[in-house]
Amino acid sequence: MRVESSVTSLSWIPSEAVIGLNRAMFESGVAHYDDPPPDTIDDLTELQRTDRFRFANRLSAWVDIDGGEIVGAGYGPESGGMMGATTVRVAARAATFAAPSMPDIRHTPEWGDDWVRFVQTVGGRTALPAPRRVNHPPFVQLRAPLVWSTLALTFHTDGRSEYEMLGASVFPRHWVYDAQGELVAKAGLADFKQWYRRAFGKHSPWGNENSSTFVTAVETALERDLATKIMRGGEKPTISTLKEGTLLTEQGRPGDEVFLLLDGVLVMEVDGEPLAELGPGAIVGERAVLEGGTRTATLRAVTKVRIAAATADQLDLDALAQVAVGHRREELRES
Repeated sequence: MRVESSVTSLSWIPSEAVIGLNRAMFESGVAHYDDPPPDTIDDLTELQRTDRFRFANRLSAWVDIDGGEIVGAGYGPESGGMMGATTVRVAARAATFAAPSMPDIRHTPEWGDDWVRFVQTVGGRTALPAPRRVNHPPFVQLRAPLVWSTLALTFHTDGRSEYEMLGASVFPRHWVYDAQGELVAKAGLADFKQWYRRAFGKHSPWGNENSSTFVTAVETALERDLATKIMRGGEKPTISTLKEGTLLTEQGRPGDEVFLLLDGVLVMEVDGEPLAELGPGAIVGERAVLEGGTRTATLRAVTKVRIAAATADQLDLDALAQVAVGHRREELRES
């Protein structure tokens, strides 16, 4: 019996991910942010053609199982990387530059007693070089930073397969899709400053270094729609940054704001017990707004986080109530 499976990551630049002086290039239209990738991948080639991602990592593989043993295994023919492009606009003119790829890194399949594991890294350089400071003459280098993601796919003798994101560049943002093309996970942290300064040479999988990443579950499609309204609606939200370990909310305290997690990872605690780790795109704090103004959970920054805060009059309360239905994690714990 042959079993095939795959996992795919799409990487893109959201509007809130770029900071510092480089943000001016995006705000002026010289460079561009990306709209979020779709919830479902139907045609990866079409997404590349329409410039819907910066790069993609598709890991596909197969195993042959006979008599309860894996007797053959290999990477699929469509396994590999796909680079996107950058469109630069100056005045009325625009030019599109393809991003150069680095060689795909496919590890020799690792065999266990009842499993086989495949690991693949893909990526490349940004389409355009950028200036960065260095500690030696001429003190400025014009180089394109590297981007990458590393995926793993493990098959078992009972036909099951499991996916992992083992590592990724800390910029841009990475979304993970399962074999059916459904969005299933996200890398939780996009650190433009660190990436812009370090993602060169040895500080990459093509040197001697990878970057581990926090991977979080995805929010619901309803949350993604509400997040778009918070960021692109009429009244702009207040955006702030919290250091690692800082409390965003505290159980039992009053609160009248709803938060959209833009970047980083929060842990949700109820009665001192951690219940979930939340990543970019999560809507939090809505129950205090809907249920009497008291926080029902403590939210603590696991990493540095950026949040957007909105008040009830900026939001669709019916949609917020639907989001809240799926957020009663303490009730799921008790059931």
